[in-house]
Amino acid sequence: MRIRIVGAGAMGRGIAQWAAAAGHTVELCDVRAEAVADAVAFVRSMLERAVAKGRMDAADAESAVERLVALDDPWAAGPDVELVIEAVREDLATKAEVFGRLEQALPASAVFATNTSSLSVTRIAAALKDPTRLAGLHFFNPVPLMRIVEVVPGAATRPEIPPLLTSLVEGCGHRAVTVADTPGFLVNHAGRGLVTEALALLEEGVGGPADIDRIARDVLGLRMGPFELMDLTGLDVTAAVIDSIWEGFRYEDRLRPSFLTPNRVTAGLHGRKTGHGWYGYGPEATGPAPEPEVTGDADRPVYVVAPDPAREADAAALREALAAAGAVVESGGRPSGDAVVLVPVWGTAVASAVAAHGLPAARTFGVDPLPAAGRRRVLAVTPAADAASGRDARAVLARAADGEEPFAVSVVRDTAGSVAQRLLASIVSVAASIAERSLAAPADIDVAVTTGLGYPVGPLAWGDRIGAARMLELHRALHATTGDPRHRPTRWVTERAALGLALTDPGTSPADVLGAP
Repeated sequence: MRIRIVGAGAMGRGIAQWAAAAGHTVELCDVRAEAVADAVAFVRSMLERAVAKGRMDAADAESAVERLVALDDPWAAGPDVELVIEAVREDLATKAEVFGRLEQALPASAVFATNTSSLSVTRIAAALKDPTRLAGLHFFNPVPLMRIVEVVPGAATRPEIPPLLTSLVEGCGHRAVTVADTPGFLVNHAGRGLVTEALALLEEGVGGPADIDRIARDVLGLRMGPFELMDLTGLDVTAAVIDSIWEGFRYEDRLRPSFLTPNRVTAGLHGRKTGHGWYGYGPEATGPAPEPEVTGDADRPVYVVAPDPAREADAAALREALAAAGAVVESGGRPSGDAVVLVPVWGTAVASAVAAHGLPAARTFGVDPLPAAGRRRVLAVTPAADAASGRDARAVLARAADGEEPFAVSVVRDTAGSVAQRLLASIVSVAASIAERSLAAPADIDVAVTTGLGYPVGPLAWGDRIGAARMLELHRALHATTGDPRHRPTRWVTERAALGLALTDPGTSPADVLGAP
């Protein structure tokens, strides 16, 4: 296929490298001739690096470079061009002008694709005489390494174009997912679950950025915590995406932005690119403060109580784990006068368990029963807690069986569900809302998120690991405890819990019933 790429910046040159390496002839052009020359040199250097690392044959790399055609004029006639991929700046008027000029220069048979990450594909296409020829083809940076591409049909896109683009993408070794033309498309939309909830936790003083990041990595198994991720992406970019998706979905509570970000953006605290964001960067930066050492009495007796009968299995598992580590675990109907009390909470707050069961407020703490990906436990502290008892509870939770590494123990403020549960609940909830709106298929949601965001498992499959019924219990408890509509259970999770279906199961639709047997 002969492909013309308009825009020779970071995305354009990445797409050019990807397509040329896969065997396509690529016309690379830009309104700035020097940008094209720089892009061709960059692609050559990337291919040479791939050869040096043994990932590519030298002859194949040279052939790929030969298939790159540096085009002086983006609007030059191109009778053999079959596909145009636009990768210019994110501005509706600019993109509309580019395609308007291309429509005059290229044959009607050429398919148009925009690499927009945030603009409406339908609105871009509306400026064309023939809006049916344009679709979205959203790549992620760096293109050769991020093996996921969103295929986005506009409202008027001809039905044969998305399958054609899917075939191209998958023929070049990437995975294509078809998504609706909605704000954020799929990956950016799904990614709001983690970031918006992390900001909400920070707003509420549950923990600092480093606390939340450590829990996200060590309990949920994410490669990067949400605040590290915002610093890498740039808080200016993240805040703009959050706002645009929230506004685009008519101020959906589940996607609500934080009041924390506007002032930080205005102050230039954008992250790595400005030298300071949630963390400091550069030669003089000290990084996050290390966690305080464990100083409490690890031999102090503990009493583990379930906040309700449904949590008895969690309480039993914690008793067993602590006993195996040599802790003094009390049994019986009430804790002794010296014991610290640990409550495994699920979507509820420790304070409510203290009130419901008449527990000693100064000595009662929450523990997250969510299975951890690493060696970390989370201790939740209420305003009524005794600090010395908290240090002892932390020391007990840090204990490990002989031969095992001690647990790191994060200390956070008491909140409904604790940190990891709220992050996971939001990740699953946002993905479920995408599925129930039919914006993307469940399988595509999971593969796009794991590939595009690097999550250890797709959000719907992650929910299935917990179980649809237990996820629904978590969502309901968060909603009831906080009263915040951001935690309102989705229809997707509610129905599947009631019907015994997996969250990854697309289920039967009316179209399935009406279709041919």
